[in-house]
Amino acid sequence: MSRTFAYCRVSTLDQTTDNQVREIEAAGFAVDPKRIVSETVSGSVCAVERKGFAKLLDRLESGDVLIVTKLDRLGRSALDVRQTVDRLAAEGIRVHCLALGGVDLTSPAGKMTMGVIAAVAEFERDLLIERTQAGLSRAKASGKVLGRPQSLSSDQQRDIRAARASGVSLGELAKRYSVSRAAIQRVEKRAA
Repeated sequence: MSRTFAYCRVSTLDQTTDNQVREIEAAGFAVDPKRIVSETVSGSVCAVERKGFAKLLDRLESGDVLIVTKLDRLGRSALDVRQTVDRLAAEGIRVHCLALGGVDLTSPAGKMTMGVIAAVAEFERDLLIERTQAGLSRAKASGKVLGRPQSLSSDQQRDIRAARASGVSLGELAKRYSVSRAAIQRVEKRAA
């Protein structure tokens, strides 16, 4: 007989998983409280690297059902969600997502839904990269200097190059100008 588990996750300590538990109950799933796994961890952490989810994986058996309220409870990236669902499907565990109408993500319809979601996520990521690159190009064209401001003035950089040419050590210059040795090395690298 299949058992039903619920995975509920929030990102910060000031949040609670109570609403997720209520949503699952309202959808008609009777989950034994011992089978509700709740944890507070960022969605950017891969599902299998989360302590609560890892323990849940140890408890799940073939034929079991895992309920989540939304896909982002499993992970923030489409790739992570896909890998998690694939792993569960390979072990004979069905995954139901309430936000997608309770569809079993391991079924053919669920796999198609996941494929569409992954394609849209990839498209959005590509658009974001494209917009970012266009913005950077526009900023450069208008003369804006990109990146972190330099910690050393042009005069200081000229003095550092001269001091290095005369044999002054990286450590001594770093101490003199109150910067890291790497900052002194960057000055030399830019001059090359």
